[in-house]
Amino acid sequence: MVLKVLFWGTPVYAVPTLDALQRAGHQILGVVTQPDRRRGRGKQLMPSAVKARALELGLRVYTPEKIRRDHGCQKQLEDLGADLSVVVAFGQILPPEVLTQPPLGCWNGHGSLLPRWRGAGPIQWSILEGDAQTGVGVMAMEEGLDTGPVLIERALEIGLLENAHQLGDRLSKLTADLMLEALPRIESAGAGPEEERLRRLGVRYQTPEVTYARMLVKSDYQIDWSASALAIHRKVMGLFPGAVTLWNGKRLKLLVTEPLIERLRHDLSPPAQQLLGRWPTGGHQPGTVLESSEAGLVVSSSGCPLLIREAQLEGKVRSHGRALVQQLQASAGDRLG
Repeated sequence: MVLKVLFWGTPVYAVPTLDALQRAGHQILGVVTQPDRRRGRGKQLMPSAVKARALELGLRVYTPEKIRRDHGCQKQLEDLGADLSVVVAFGQILPPEVLTQPPLGCWNGHGSLLPRWRGAGPIQWSILEGDAQTGVGVMAMEEGLDTGPVLIERALEIGLLENAHQLGDRLSKLTADLMLEALPRIESAGAGPEEERLRRLGVRYQTPEVTYARMLVKSDYQIDWSASALAIHRKVMGLFPGAVTLWNGKRLKLLVTEPLIERLRHDLSPPAQQLLGRWPTGGHQPGTVLESSEAGLVVSSSGCPLLIREAQLEGKVRSHGRALVQQLQASAGDRLG
């Protein structure tokens, strides 16, 4: 089975699926990705991760600014004659003119268990909201935002100490695996009217209980020390590496934390386990350094303390444990925020 595939994707999350399609021997007729953007301190024009990989593979690349309005690009893509489109984190909603082009449909690998966390940032929001699990679904695309019926899905447990990059890496590999698993079924169902194709595939239609992953804004990244240790920790993990607080007027990025909560003992590292139960819950003003230890800084919240194991002070390299304590010259009674 060799399918003619048009691939759509932009960030590094989508690269494993592109690679998997290539290794499986499918004919990738073209790759559609977002235009080059200015990134980094030098604001140099940089290609997307998918474009960079596609060029390494010798694939034809298309970079429409807005595919909905770019009728010339739409015609070029139609003329390729793809059997189906595979979409992973492209970053734009495809218009009906594009969705109806391939005879076997357009199929999206989405990083959540739909209908939970439709939209942008499902990985971040699953951690921020403390979900016990998330997963990947391969769904038939519609004009709406992640509204289509799901062909195949698989769940993953979210670890307490797992950040968004680590979870994203696992989900991106699962997306690639599931897409390869889905393609033979999609081909076997054949072409024809969409309703008939989906019926033959036995897709699962989404329930009305929808949650949306809204776009993150700058204020989301600010640490509120009056929140619980678990909520702060979820922000550090979910928004990695961007959650910030202030230390003596300078920005301090929190990179690795652990909530010192007894019921979570078995999910914590050995150094964190040794610190459990040493401070009364809510007994100090939030944001106060309770101890500078070999493991890092213990800081009060509205409830149990939070252990900061790794952080990066503005203008400095990231540091952890005792090195972090020495870099900050922190001692009990100092305040963050």
